[in-house]
Amino acid sequence: MPLYKSQPIKIYNSLSGDKENFTPINEGNIGMYVCGPTVYSNVHLGNVRTFMSFDVIYRYFLHLGYKVRYIRNITDVGHIVDDVDDGEDKIAKKAKLEQLEPMEIVQRYTVDFHDVLKAYNFLPPSIEPTATGHIIEQIEIVKKIIDNGIGYESNGSVYFDVVKFNETNHYGKLSGRNIEDMLANTRDTDGQSDKRNHQDFALWKKAEPEHIMRWPSPWSDGFPGWHLECTAMSTKYLGNHFDIHGGGMDLKFPHHECEIAQNEACTGQEPVNYWMHANMLTLNGKKMSKSTGNNILPSEIYSGGSPFLTKAFSASVARFFMLQAHYRSNLDFTNDAILAAEKGFYRLMEAVESLKNASFAISNTTSIDIKTWKQNCYDAMNDDFNTPILIAHLFEAVRFVNVLKENKETITKEDLLDFSTTMNAFVFDVLGLEDEKAAAN
Repeated sequence: MPLYKSQPIKIYNSLSGDKENFTPINEGNIGMYVCGPTVYSNVHLGNVRTFMSFDVIYRYFLHLGYKVRYIRNITDVGHIVDDVDDGEDKIAKKAKLEQLEPMEIVQRYTVDFHDVLKAYNFLPPSIEPTATGHIIEQIEIVKKIIDNGIGYESNGSVYFDVVKFNETNHYGKLSGRNIEDMLANTRDTDGQSDKRNHQDFALWKKAEPEHIMRWPSPWSDGFPGWHLECTAMSTKYLGNHFDIHGGGMDLKFPHHECEIAQNEACTGQEPVNYWMHANMLTLNGKKMSKSTGNNILPSEIYSGGSPFLTKAFSASVARFFMLQAHYRSNLDFTNDAILAAEKGFYRLMEAVESLKNASFAISNTTSIDIKTWKQNCYDAMNDDFNTPILIAHLFEAVRFVNVLKENKETITKEDLLDFSTTMNAFVFDVLGLEDEKAAAN
């Protein structure tokens, strides 16, 4: 019997604002989509934390015996500077600055993204689709939204009519916004926009003559709106209705709100059962920002090339540090905090090594409650993937190992095997930590 049958999970659903019992649409199978990076610069440490949260969630589902189709996209076109409908594509802007083809920028930073995630021991997703590889699908969705009376063409661009959509649906239900309040707080822009309403968002943008990345469409040579790609790729690989959609907290509005609206306007049904959002990573109490210099690249953790760090740390120590906070909590990165995490990491690995070597006596009886400890580990992860509580239980196991080594407690051969197997499963398979000594040999 697969583990998931005996280990029910509760997931905090951003749509309802509550923890809900997790029931996949198809028993034993999970469809999960996570918004990936826009590859116009090096991935930053906050991105790594978000993707790490979903890496652990993916790992835990696999551990429980689920078959998971995990989709994480690459945004390689259409993401406008400042996330508004007017402006310059981030990738095209970077290409101009560096005098490169846009796809050279995409390739450079996609490789960097993969290198960083490999260093931090991420599992690859099942499929990693790109926005440029799904232009046809995006155009077809725009056609359907127009046919259903929610999209309109204006001077070669196509927009989503939020007010029209809201007559029969609820735009703002994910982020808790109210369309009437949004309209009331909008300045009058008569004659300054092709939109009917300020809140309308682009489904397709007509390319200006200087715009590098463009594709033919029924409306103009142009490019898709940023929100459209995830609707196209999630539905292509997971269907019109799937289990989980995740991303950073900053994507809840407008990106994910617009995704919901596009899906409902196109298919007539809600696309996702559980919306999940990971929270921010700050640096020394402030938002990470390249412009202010308050920033650390993921590679600088293990190279030691950051003025914010007194020494280099392994990627696995950094991973352990991040997982000490719940994915929905803010986490502040400081030199002192990662130094403390490093000490804890090595204590944990020392205990795992002792278990592997069975460096204590085997008895006919077990005096520590392995069964309860084991279920406590599962209970932590079953409660909305609570990694800090799981880690607390793993340190309880460290204490068990120490008293066993001192012959203050006893354990049978069978319980030792169960204890060791469970520790390895949660430390390596679920949390994705790496034994640096074993990796070096």
